[in-house]
Amino acid sequence: MAGKSQQLGESVVIRSLRRFRDAYFPNRARVVRNDLMPVVDTEEETQPGFLDILPVDIQFLIMTFLSPADICRLGATSQYWRALVRDPLLWRYFLLRDMPYWPSIDHVTMPHPELLDALQIPLINEDESLDDREEGKDNGMELKFDYMSEYLKGCPSCRQQRFPLRPASNVVTSFLQSLVTSSEPRYAMFGPGMEQLDVSLVTTLMYAPEVLPVIRPQRQIDGIGSGIGYIFNYQHKFTILTLYSTNKAERNRARVQQQSISNKLFTFEGTDDSGYPIYSPAPQVQQVFKVVDGFIYLANAEPGRGEGESEVAQIRAVLSAAGSSVSRPLLVLSCVSREEPEADSMTSLQTVTNRNRARCRTTCVEMAKRLGLPQLANPWMVQDTVAESLSGLRDGISWLLRCSGVKLNDS
Repeated sequence: MAGKSQQLGESVVIRSLRRFRDAYFPNRARVVRNDLMPVVDTEEETQPGFLDILPVDIQFLIMTFLSPADICRLGATSQYWRALVRDPLLWRYFLLRDMPYWPSIDHVTMPHPELLDALQIPLINEDESLDDREEGKDNGMELKFDYMSEYLKGCPSCRQQRFPLRPASNVVTSFLQSLVTSSEPRYAMFGPGMEQLDVSLVTTLMYAPEVLPVIRPQRQIDGIGSGIGYIFNYQHKFTILTLYSTNKAERNRARVQQQSISNKLFTFEGTDDSGYPIYSPAPQVQQVFKVVDGFIYLANAEPGRGEGESEVAQIRAVLSAAGSSVSRPLLVLSCVSREEPEADSMTSLQTVTNRNRARCRTTCVEMAKRLGLPQLANPWMVQDTVAESLSGLRDGISWLLRCSGVKLNDS
């Protein structure tokens, strides 16, 4: 079914490109070959290049193998290609194809919510013939959005990161002064991914000096977490305060018995008028949330493991407990236990061929929607992460440090 839907999408794009060429560059379609040399039926128009006279479906196939930057360069070669590469249906196709594989998304590059809704509407029904559709019917909705701009804004290879100014320094209580110095950024880490995954990201990180060396061993926080000092690029020190929902013995017992556990980080306060849950941070962690410089939410990105409304409510409760400042960043590590099959040693051709293979994880865009991040005033980022290999973790930490005003060497 997915393969058939992909073919239908490609057919719609090719039809749109062909209609464009026939309408605006009719001479391009009347090219014939004589002794293997192109001959153009034209009076004033210059002779087209080799790529110009290729069939539209071949031109489309070539573009599917190009990077976004290369497609833009192709558009700079002639008036014909400049107009062709801006076809909205072409970039709609690229969004549907590539967006599930973007390894990160943030508050600046997240596609518009209405655009995401529009992408869910099929361009054509499976039992409807392309030749029977009325002219212009299949691209009426596409003109409402600039799919090219949205793609270039969100694609990791094209985006430009923006970082908010570091918030004013908070007064550190004596409780945290024993854990960190006031000059080091402090981040509170929490979330279901710390406890539900088969591989513990926190434990793996403790024994991975090649990723983030530990400079200060863990110090316990009331039995539900610890403060651990790390150093990024052997230059920038920071502390992660790991906060678990309960103590280690209860977590292990619940994992073995496959039972849910009572979350000691939050207190359930009831529901609002719309039926959504309301939580408040437990007293023993409220002061932690008030003094940290940012937050790390470890989300479970494995299929079917989302907790929906309770996750949204708990994230908002944490940000509310942080006070009036909306400049504290939220890094969401969208985490799975292990790498996906066939993710390693894949050639570029295999990458293109397998782009539409269903991923065994929640995509970054879907994670952002699931957690209600676009509605937050705080800067946020979702980063694909693997607990076993720590893939993606350094990219997320780099973003977090920059948001805290740390000037990294590559900035």
